[in-house]
Amino acid sequence: MGADEMFDLVVIGGGAAGEKGAVQAAYFGKRVALIEKEAHLGGAMVNTGTIPSKTLRETALYLSGFRQRGLHGVDVQVGRKATVGDFLHRLSSVMSQEQARMSANLKKHGVTVMQGTASFVDANTVNLAGSSGATTVRGHHFLIATGSAPHRPVLFPFDETRIYDSDEIVRLDTLPESMSIVGAGVIGCEYACLFAAMGVHVTLIENRAMPLSFLDLEIAARLKAKMLALGIQVRMPAQVTACEVTTQLTRLTLDTGEKIEADCVLVCAGRQANTATLKLEAAGLESGKRGQLDVDNRFRTRAPHIAAVGDVIGFPSLASTSMEQARVAVVHLFDLKYKMTMAAQFPYGIYTIPEVSMVGETEESLTEKKIDYVVGRAELSQNARGLIIGEDGLLKLLFRKSDLRLLGVHCIGEQATELIHVGLAALMTQSTADLFIHMCFNYPTLSDAYKYAAYDALGRKGNS
Repeated sequence: MGADEMFDLVVIGGGAAGEKGAVQAAYFGKRVALIEKEAHLGGAMVNTGTIPSKTLRETALYLSGFRQRGLHGVDVQVGRKATVGDFLHRLSSVMSQEQARMSANLKKHGVTVMQGTASFVDANTVNLAGSSGATTVRGHHFLIATGSAPHRPVLFPFDETRIYDSDEIVRLDTLPESMSIVGAGVIGCEYACLFAAMGVHVTLIENRAMPLSFLDLEIAARLKAKMLALGIQVRMPAQVTACEVTTQLTRLTLDTGEKIEADCVLVCAGRQANTATLKLEAAGLESGKRGQLDVDNRFRTRAPHIAAVGDVIGFPSLASTSMEQARVAVVHLFDLKYKMTMAAQFPYGIYTIPEVSMVGETEESLTEKKIDYVVGRAELSQNARGLIIGEDGLLKLLFRKSDLRLLGVHCIGEQATELIHVGLAALMTQSTADLFIHMCFNYPTLSDAYKYAAYDALGRKGNS
């Protein structure tokens, strides 16, 4: 690579967003370089976050016999105590396959992949510090997709081996008997359910009264009840005021005065954008709260030729939205007249036990907006497929009362993150309850619940 050679696009970060942005540009004939500081591609999505946590969840459900418990009148129990090795064997396989897929996809599209830490020298040049020394990489355009890392509150001594953040927990060397989890956001709730299913005594601590406060309150309350049924001890609302670590245990002091002892502590206190080493000021940029970058509706930073996407720009910080943001950002950087906007609606998938998923409005948001609505519910325990698999979740639809246009979809139960997409399609096409009434669903399926939730809403509207 010559010193005066310019790439059309330099992508910084080889995670979910970086890969998709690089491939989008290369697909349209652009010369693209992708810089990843770690030895493996994938970022948090593949190596520490999305895929590891979901793989561990499925492994826990399988090894614990959780899905089969009580299904045939027999309480199935795992025949031996699962080990961390049981977890890591499957996890290692999935991670390596996904890393290989990403590498092959970038190679197929002619993207030049470089390993090292990037920092801006000026608005069109980055310094690349790698194992073989330093070099410079120049570009007409840049896409910052460096992701995020767990926020580490100073209250917790992370240098102690018994204190973990959410990246470190996937490298746990022994399965503990007990665990305190601080923070009942998405990550905290997912790990609380995962470890509880494996027989770990989990205490979940949250300073709000309900887990996942952005959920529809009815769904959040159901999830909390399910977590209690899993054996999770819940302290909500409560705040940790002190953390002690001994050679034998951890001890958390709460603002209620209670002291909670456990083998280890998992701290889930949000995320910090990975921008500290980028030397943004050299490109005329600066980061804000927790290192995040501000962007416009085209994902451009203050420097129009530099875009930023994914966790590095904050909410919603989902792998799914990060990939779409990258595609849209690249289209605007090069004025490609292709995928110009993000989808108007995006779903949340929360891999607790059971799963929770939602898209659109909640009862609380509709009440705040003073929109008259009607609710349609379908209990999955009364659905034929639900009966077969022992499912007792809920599908909840929110319709505008005047014309029964769908406004929100909420589901709790196994396969909720798949089931939500039927409702997502209906929301994006601005459909009404008539869509579900007229559809013919496979039988028996959980999706058939949409028809009965729509019937329920029709009945409620007629009786109001």
